[in-house]
Amino acid sequence: MGSQMDRLTFIKVMGIGGAVFATGLPGFAEALGPAGSAKASDFYFVQLTDTHWGFEGAKANPDAKGTLGKAIDAVNALDPQPDFVIFTGDLTHITDDAALRRKRMAEFKEQASRLKARQVRFLPGEHDASGDHGAAFQEAFGPSRYVFAHKGIHFIVLDNVSQDGSVLGEEQLKWFATELAKTPKKEPLVIFTHRPLFDLYPDWDWTTTDGQKALDLLKDHHFVTVFYGHIHQEHHHTTGHIQHHSATSLIFPLPAPGSVPKRAPIPWDPAHPYLGLGFRQIHTQPAMLKVGEGQGLLVLSEKALADPSKAAEKPA
Repeated sequence: MGSQMDRLTFIKVMGIGGAVFATGLPGFAEALGPAGSAKASDFYFVQLTDTHWGFEGAKANPDAKGTLGKAIDAVNALDPQPDFVIFTGDLTHITDDAALRRKRMAEFKEQASRLKARQVRFLPGEHDASGDHGAAFQEAFGPSRYVFAHKGIHFIVLDNVSQDGSVLGEEQLKWFATELAKTPKKEPLVIFTHRPLFDLYPDWDWTTTDGQKALDLLKDHHFVTVFYGHIHQEHHHTTGHIQHHSATSLIFPLPAPGSVPKRAPIPWDPAHPYLGLGFRQIHTQPAMLKVGEGQGLLVLSEKALADPSKAAEKPA
């Protein structure tokens, strides 16, 4: 199926960057069974990514210090609130100054503390971790890889940015295999990373060098969805049965892979502020659920970053 998304695939997202409704994840209904599917309470979570706190560049985003706040306000206006929010890397903009790196982490953390969601989770991007192999990130936010479960969904967070060479590394891959062995193969599984696990466009570092090893470990798990950031745009892809979804950035968009000779931020358009930054709405329709196939109906809608004077939409 490649990069073309099957419009009958069942997943639903709403929010800045993306908010995912769990009954939309592949395998959710099948894992619950017919009775469980009928009784399951839907939930959704919000994915935010590539906020690059500390970035300065008026040509790319003259509101660099205000965009994150607008996103947080919009998420806080959602009713009901998401079960959790996750930031998928590049929380801060890269710097070689260790003190400045920690200062930016602290400022970002203070901003994120305004979120009303009960749980807020984080993973690093290369801008956060490459300068010190993730030390400052872990001081501020805890482990850069971890697992958690929520209402029948297994979640695994991978770190493909802290080591040199855009890799997961053999030690982490062994840890990943151990965690996967604890997860029933027919239960839905969600993976969070910063970089794509597949070779999207290696010339722009849009890849994980040993990502195929991770995908090979996932081959026997029936229902797998990967959410990532890094590329500053919406992108959908499948590798075998695994779905991969990137979310838009909250600082500036980047060109489509390979569309221009050099990767660089798309300039800010004063006539269309926040173009390429914003809301993704993917609406699930549980009534369309096909029990036993783990599939349902997908409706995607991309919107510009909301005008702060307007109320955020409620999840359908």
